[in-house]
Amino acid sequence: MRRFTRIFSLLIATVFLLALSGCGVSRFIPEGEYLLDKVAIKCDSQAISTASLQGFVRQHPNSRWFTLWRAPMLPYMIMGNDTTKRFNKFLMRIGEKPVICDTTETERTRQRMESAVRNMGYLDAEVETRKDVKKKNLKLTYQVHPRQRYTVSSIRYDIRDSAIALVLDSLKADTKLYEGMPFDANVLDQERSRINKLLHNHGYYRFNREFITYKADTISGSTDVNLVMHLAPYATIQDPEPKPHRQYRIGSVTCNVDTLRGSLRPKVIGQATRIHEGNLYREQDLQSTYEAFGRLGAVMSTNVRINEQEEDSTLLDCNIHITNNKPHSVSMEVEGTNTAGDLGAAVAASYQNRNLFKGSEMLMLKLRGAYENVRGLEGYDDQDYIEYSAEARLTFPDFKFPFFSAERRANMGATSEVSLMYDSQNRPEFHRRVVTGAWRYKWKKPGQRMLHRVDLLDLNYVYMPWISETFRREYLDDPSNRNAILRYNYENLFIMKAGYQLSFTNAKSSMDQQYGSNAYSIRFNIESSGNLLYGISNALRSQKDNQGHYNIFNIAYAQYAKGDFDFSRSFRFDSRNSLAVHFGLGIAYPYGNSTILPYEKRYFSGGANSVRGWSVRGLGPGSFKGTDGRIDFINQTGDVKLDMNMEYRTHMFWKLDGAVFLDAGNIWTIRNYADQPGGQFHFDTFWRQIAVAYGVGLRLNFTYFILRLDGGMKAINPAYTDARHHYPIIHPNFKRDFSLHFAVGLPF
Repeated sequence: MRRFTRIFSLLIATVFLLALSGCGVSRFIPEGEYLLDKVAIKCDSQAISTASLQGFVRQHPNSRWFTLWRAPMLPYMIMGNDTTKRFNKFLMRIGEKPVICDTTETERTRQRMESAVRNMGYLDAEVETRKDVKKKNLKLTYQVHPRQRYTVSSIRYDIRDSAIALVLDSLKADTKLYEGMPFDANVLDQERSRINKLLHNHGYYRFNREFITYKADTISGSTDVNLVMHLAPYATIQDPEPKPHRQYRIGSVTCNVDTLRGSLRPKVIGQATRIHEGNLYREQDLQSTYEAFGRLGAVMSTNVRINEQEEDSTLLDCNIHITNNKPHSVSMEVEGTNTAGDLGAAVAASYQNRNLFKGSEMLMLKLRGAYENVRGLEGYDDQDYIEYSAEARLTFPDFKFPFFSAERRANMGATSEVSLMYDSQNRPEFHRRVVTGAWRYKWKKPGQRMLHRVDLLDLNYVYMPWISETFRREYLDDPSNRNAILRYNYENLFIMKAGYQLSFTNAKSSMDQQYGSNAYSIRFNIESSGNLLYGISNALRSQKDNQGHYNIFNIAYAQYAKGDFDFSRSFRFDSRNSLAVHFGLGIAYPYGNSTILPYEKRYFSGGANSVRGWSVRGLGPGSFKGTDGRIDFINQTGDVKLDMNMEYRTHMFWKLDGAVFLDAGNIWTIRNYADQPGGQFHFDTFWRQIAVAYGVGLRLNFTYFILRLDGGMKAINPAYTDARHHYPIIHPNFKRDFSLHFAVGLPF
């Protein structure tokens, strides 16, 4: 760990020394020209957002780390004059060439920006450029003078097709045009797109937005605009004679399936096909068909072709060509582990069948085995850690529920999943067996980014067949050292829960979610356990055991409620710099048949995805300070969790990204447990127990995955003994306060 810490510190110091170095750039700037230092956009009116005009800028200055230092330019600047040398080529590739101000690009930007502002309704707008030169640096400012905005005083429709006029009149409430609106060319274009989409979903297969034009008349000395929307009849270059637009219906529907990789049942193909003979042609049915086949794991690709039957016909033939995926696949995974110096390894083998019952049902079988050499446990038998598990999961491509019609199930876009897993763990201290089974649903409506998940039934059975006498004597049965939380988690336990999870993101891809402009995501989860069993036990007047718990099959079952909320958002400043913020809150409450949450449901804090100044499970609850490293992993858990993170991200060069971050949060318990002094949540004092950390990070960004190295320092430590420990930001101790984290993917 010390070696990694020194390497990380040296790397960070090198990066910032490079960023602050004063390498000369003048030798790259020809005489009479200037380095483009800054580009600014200013406007006389606050009604126009200058951020909306940034996209029209054609030439940007060299990027900066954290918007401060032009470090990406430094590798290019320090290279030698001989560009044929391999090292100099490498520096040219990873560095940025100095950006010289181009007057041609400046004028093109000015014209585009002026046109954009006029399209917003400021028809008399002008944009001027101002250049401020200091030595070899040039600051370029685009000054926008919008003047008065024009408004639409009247709207008239000239629709030369009576059938289309009836369709538009029936849906005129959705129009974007109204009298008194600002004269905005962008809104007019949106109205064209809306009408085009609307008519495509009412059978007008050959209609396109070019049939819609506008005429705007202005009056001299006034800002009023008289607007006329023209919708022309159908005509082409080959047939210029105007005629009404045709409304098409679906003729024949055929489906060709590539059966070399297995076949699909006709019923499954029929459910996925949303285009039906005799119906009006609708663009949304076409897209829905693509989405339905795209959700089938057995299908690799889908191609839908629409053809007119003959020249004068109003019937469209639909041909669907399906290429199936490989039905079988096998994968292997190998990993190495290091737990406090105990080395180990794990291997897993997975098998997938993507078309088990010829209905795109996906079967996944997974076997995993792990071994770890356990050393230094005095008083225990000489045993190593051995784990093996078997998992089976079957996913159906539709909503398997008895009270829904087949059509409604098909339109929901849902999947149903049943899973079963057995896990066996043998340690020198104990042997543990876990059996889980679940039945859940997932669905997302077409065209939406909101994902729903319902765990209808989730069963967990934990069985402890053997506990060593040493472990039982020292931690479970010793009256002077009895830990209620620890004891509870080494007893046989049964959990029967149900839950609901909602996930939403406005990002179109994972990269947009990580780096997109103002991309955000929300996740909400709620679950409860034991309520049905508790009600049955009460109704049957069952007897409680000596600890006051109801049992099922002689095993106490857990009863609790748990809710989680998670929000993250990114703000992009330019192509290389963005700010990401995150807020997470979780609350779990044991009641009825439980006074303590099961260990798997408890919260922990610290680590690569939480408050990074602490190691994983090294923070909290509250002001609790661990005293026994062997069982602190149990004591440093809680029922309430709060996480707040802020991270400034910058692209450095090549595949390397950097970040500076500020983390805050902690965990707490709802009840006051004797083994966790200072850990209970109180509204009037919890804010004093919020831990704070800061740090820097480096990331290797390979687009599809990210390798992350974060170094965090404690700033405010709620588990303190004196002022020096309470505020490490004032009294830092690198050995005591620094934590290094390696992870895959971004923290939020």
